[in-house]
Amino acid sequence: MAVDTSILIITRASDLARKQTDLVHRHLLDLHPDIHFQINAVSTKGDEVLDKPLAKIGDKGLFTQALEEALLYGDADMAVHSLKDLPTQLPKEMKIGAVCKRENLRDAFVSKDGTKLADLPKGATVGTSSLRRRSQLLAFRPDLNVVDMRGNLNTRWRKLHESDEMAGLILAAAGLLRMGWEERITEFIDTDIMLPAVGQGAIAVEIRQGDPFMDQLTAELTDADAWRDTMCERALLRRLEGGCQVPIGAYARMDDGDFILEGMIGSLDGTRIVRDGLIGDPADPEGLGNALAERLLDKGGDEILAEVRAAEAEG
Repeated sequence: MAVDTSILIITRASDLARKQTDLVHRHLLDLHPDIHFQINAVSTKGDEVLDKPLAKIGDKGLFTQALEEALLYGDADMAVHSLKDLPTQLPKEMKIGAVCKRENLRDAFVSKDGTKLADLPKGATVGTSSLRRRSQLLAFRPDLNVVDMRGNLNTRWRKLHESDEMAGLILAAAGLLRMGWEERITEFIDTDIMLPAVGQGAIAVEIRQGDPFMDQLTAELTDADAWRDTMCERALLRRLEGGCQVPIGAYARMDDGDFILEGMIGSLDGTRIVRDGLIGDPADPEGLGNALAERLLDKGGDEILAEVRAAEAEG
């Protein structure tokens, strides 16, 4: 590639987003030391509106739209996202160019005093910004008081320790690990208790359609297993028409030679969880995602989703 090639990478301005972008940047430099890469950080609506729960401000592109606009208008060549933030329906001018190797995809409990989830006293207060986590946590511990907790990781950590009532937070393990905060994790939550968000733990690189150079560049970043698994999960989410603020979880992986997808749809209060799994063809991950979505809907997930959306519409 030409030595005068310059690539502009855009990302969110949070510390975690910058660390994830640094991972992508270093990988690109290892592959192409002759290319100059520049990183620009921008603020998104999801970063700026912190006084409302995510479900109250909409869920389509909260953390991605500003980055996609930069791509669309030629102000950037690639955008680095947490894949779980990226809507399943992208603008027609955009595509996912890469899904990088997946970090630990589980949720993690960060306790103020080291107490594990199962051992929290009755009525203890736990913070999360996710309806998916709220639903599954209340299914596991219906006696807990689950409250909305917004902000970047530094902000949430500060709020936890400034609060007299808060016992702990539930966060994505991948973000904590990428921040170097492993020692702050009280426990990783087993997927039998809490299925992760679709794409959780994976970094995605978004590019414009019709750019062979960027197609080639980003393809070199892709981890084949992460691509297969997350495309399976995203197919399920797409069929369920669920954004990040609908209680839907999914976990695809190879296990002892079988390609397995587990999925769940939960009510907002955790009293109803529809959960199931299927084995499918690893060569057709989207087919497996669609098949499990249909099964979840048939088992009562359609009624739960209708109730969740009605509650959202009422505000």
